[in-house]
Amino acid sequence: MDDTRRKMYQDQFEEDKLRYERESIAYEAQKKAALEAASNDTLPTAADLQTPAAGVTSAEQPRPTGSSPAPPGHADSAMDEDENMTDIEDAEEDEEEEGTDQDSGDNMDEDESGDDAATEDAKENDGTSVALPKQPSAPTAWHLSMFEIGKPLGKGKFGRVYLAQEKRSGFVCALKVLHKAELMQSKIEKQVRREVEIQSNLRHPNILRLYGHFYDRDRIFLIIEFAGQGELYKHLRKRGRFSEARAADYVAQMASGLSYLHKKHVIHRDIKPENILLDLNGLLKISDFGWSVHAPNTRRATLCGTLDYLPPEMVEGKDHNKNVDLWSLGVLCYEFIVGTPPFEDMSGHAATYKRIAKVDLRIPDHVSAEAKDLITRLLQYNPERRLALDQIQLHPWIRKHADSFVKRTSS
Repeated sequence: MDDTRRKMYQDQFEEDKLRYERESIAYEAQKKAALEAASNDTLPTAADLQTPAAGVTSAEQPRPTGSSPAPPGHADSAMDEDENMTDIEDAEEDEEEEGTDQDSGDNMDEDESGDDAATEDAKENDGTSVALPKQPSAPTAWHLSMFEIGKPLGKGKFGRVYLAQEKRSGFVCALKVLHKAELMQSKIEKQVRREVEIQSNLRHPNILRLYGHFYDRDRIFLIIEFAGQGELYKHLRKRGRFSEARAADYVAQMASGLSYLHKKHVIHRDIKPENILLDLNGLLKISDFGWSVHAPNTRRATLCGTLDYLPPEMVEGKDHNKNVDLWSLGVLCYEFIVGTPPFEDMSGHAATYKRIAKVDLRIPDHVSAEAKDLITRLLQYNPERRLALDQIQLHPWIRKHADSFVKRTSS
């Protein structure tokens, strides 16, 4: 492809990414949609937030067996590593962490045929975009009384996420409530500090914003962006698999977000559908930075993430770098189109480890040649041979489907 066409595509890609920010539809549309979602629920009082997370029932569907070491909120244990990230606050906040991914709380129907996904794509998005709202107002110090608390959006091992509205500005957000005692008991304070420090400094349309945080004696509160459609995982489970047009659009957005992270020297290390959210416009948001690391010029050795998405270098106990995210993106692309992770083996974790180490990749016949090519280029045993993020955005499969999906669903 010549330089002129490459530049045209890159310009169009950036324009599509930023179109949500340029829309002129009023912020009130998002506010109304968010509050209507909670209108049929009994709203908890601030006192309800005192209850530990264990008291909440979750409508979130569990991931099928085959997942192992997971991030905070999913994992039982993990290997820690030293980070030279600066402290989040001064004294008392030696105690912090993560609790939940946002979720709508709806039970989703099981698998739909992937063949129906293409027609469903057109029905689901009527072309109405909602402009991104401004940030919440920034006081000298945040405190809980500044927010109206709405319905629970989800829960995790260490806390819950609530729909919230800042009283002064009317800004709709999500409030993640973490319990210090539970964080300390699980010895993950360092991971939380790292997560907050990293995520609070990220600014990209495809990365979930962390606007601020505050704490009291028992709890930590994270003010995060509200993603109105919840986890991408629940949408994938409902459909069974995505159409290639939808999958290509999501992969293109992921590549854009990951490219930004890597330029900031941040490795996510736990890319999977459960850690990806959708806002009310269908814009993808990378979330859950519990296993992320800021590593400018170093290689890492910690085994972390979720088994189905681990690359060979992690499975074999070798050092790794930012290219682990490229492998995970390849696994994600496969799961979008097929409906299951490529190396999942129902006979157990040991068999899955072996398949990953051998790159035992079996792609079904219904997957197009272009998609197979992209998946194969990402799922390379040698990390240095994996397709670079800037090349993903120029891949024929992305060019063929991503733009057409955006145009079709916005027309």
